[in-house]
Amino acid sequence: RGISSDQRPKRPLTAYIRFVMDNRPAFREKNPEASNLELIKKLAGAWKELPASQKQAYEEARKADWKRYGEQMAAFKAQLSPAQAAALKEERRKQLARRRSVRAKRELNLLGKPKRARSGFNIFLSENFQESEGISPVAKLKKLFDTWKKMSTSQKQPYLQLAEDDKVRYENEMKSWEAKMIALGREDLVRSKKQRLKKKPAETAKKAETAKASSGGNKAKLKKSEE
Repeated sequence: RGISSDQRPKRPLTAYIRFVMDNRPAFREKNPEASNLELIKKLAGAWKELPASQKQAYEEARKADWKRYGEQMAAFKAQLSPAQAAALKEERRKQLARRRSVRAKRELNLLGKPKRARSGFNIFLSENFQESEGISPVAKLKKLFDTWKKMSTSQKQPYLQLAEDDKVRYENEMKSWEAKMIALGREDLVRSKKQRLKKKPAETAKKAETAKASSGGNKAKLKKSEE
């Protein structure tokens, strides 16, 4: 090992990011009361209206940096052992996977995908999390988890019922959303038939319990008949 991705040459900035870095101080001075988000919006608007001739200067700087970056990367890779090269490749693969995951979640949020159904514990957690003051979030979570484990079935029942209701809400909203996605030509976002027909854990457990009770009753009848 002995090397990390922090030591690899840094990728060049885009033309837009160069513009933002160059102009942010001036925009901040002109808009001292603006939030960071408002400031970025102003800079994005200014970049959009910037004449092509002025954008070209930032593009040329980016191209020059990319050429230099290519040379630095070649020299960097040449010094790596096969094991180091493989380790960095794997690290890079994980980074790209995380980025793809973030982009996918952002896209689903923009498309209005329904929020997943919450479990009984999650509902209990959200209702009681703020009550425990003066301790860290991790300590709160542990304390509430321990409390949940010690609760009786009757005490958990209201939260479990809310969770069942939330499952119904989720399934109904998902059906509507998936129909909308199909209309938009985004069948890739629709669950497979197998996923849609997947049995709910609660229903499966209930059926198993019913089957067990039925089996027990049949055995009793059989034994009585034999007698």
